[in-house]
Amino acid sequence: MAANLLLVDDDVELTEMLGEYLENEGYSISYADSGEAALARFDAGEAYDLCVFDIMMPGISGLELLQQIRPKISTPVIMLTGRGDDIDRILGLEMGADDYMPKPANPRELLARIKAVLRRSAAMVAPKQAEEFSIAGILLNTQTRIVMAKDQPLALTSAEFNVLHLLMEKAGTVVTKEWLTEQVLHRKLTAYDRSIDVHVSRVRAKLDQVEAGLADLIKTVRGEGYQLILPQGQ
Repeated sequence: MAANLLLVDDDVELTEMLGEYLENEGYSISYADSGEAALARFDAGEAYDLCVFDIMMPGISGLELLQQIRPKISTPVIMLTGRGDDIDRILGLEMGADDYMPKPANPRELLARIKAVLRRSAAMVAPKQAEEFSIAGILLNTQTRIVMAKDQPLALTSAEFNVLHLLMEKAGTVVTKEWLTEQVLHRKLTAYDRSIDVHVSRVRAKLDQVEAGLADLIKTVRGEGYQLILPQGQ
């Protein structure tokens, strides 16, 4: 069954070109030429497998649109940003975007990003063999994809869950940013790409909301990557 995608951009000509390319690749495409039009679709109960939002739109921007829908739906979102807009990219990731790419979007690269995001949001939902990890009051189940921290449910995006899963699986050892990027985002780490750092930062922030200091379990190893520290006795 073809994945259903929503493209949201006020540049109608570019969006139709991207949509035609993606339709030829087997995807079902819907369009919205503004944030307001996209919100109307969501309010009408329309559901999508993945959305692509342009950040710079008149009226409701892509960031505002993401901020409004994220508390209600977990649909993966890829943000399109102007070249060099690092702050917007980081804000998008912090608000719950799954990935971003610069405009003008190359159709082949966008296709690759869509495939990667869909793989990580769906392919890991039901692993062949369920695993459960329990470290310092954090309980993670790979089959249900439920995380409990100090007996409280922890709401994580797909990328955040996968980051925490890998850190817990490799607890006590340092994992490189390059490896985490390949495993979580399904792409090579490139210069100035802070996506994986933002996802780790989001996991830390959510852990600290449960209990102050809980985020200290995830240690930054300068020049190398990250390590989830095993408490003494575990």
